Amino acid sequence: MVDLSDAEIGAFKTQLEAQLKELEAVRSVSKDASAVVQLDQQSVGRLSRMDALQSQAMAQETERRRLVTLRKIKAALARISEGEFGYCVVCGEEIALARLKLDPAAATCILHAR
Repeated sequence: MVDLSDAEIGAFKTQLEAQLKELEAVRSVSKDASAVVQLDQQSVGRLSRMDALQSQAMAQETERRRLVTLRKIKAALARISEGEFGYCVVCGEEIALARLKLDPAAATCILHAR
């Protein structure tokens, strides 16, 4: 097992903070896409409404996934602050560096990722 150096943890923190900032910026821009679809049958046809409903559903699912990612990033930043970053939240073993490089927000080792 290799402990992460302060420089490595700092690099992960910088990367996570950048991802957090980017996701929050995207969220603020895309809020209109998941707004309620108006069902005024006089102003739009049936196919247009169906298109709008489908677009709304896709936007809502995208937003849900963004929220999940935001929570993961915030939790990883909290683990950094608490000195617990890089360790599996289930078993306490070290998370492989290669796994953290792929996903710095990973909270579990590969064994407990399933």
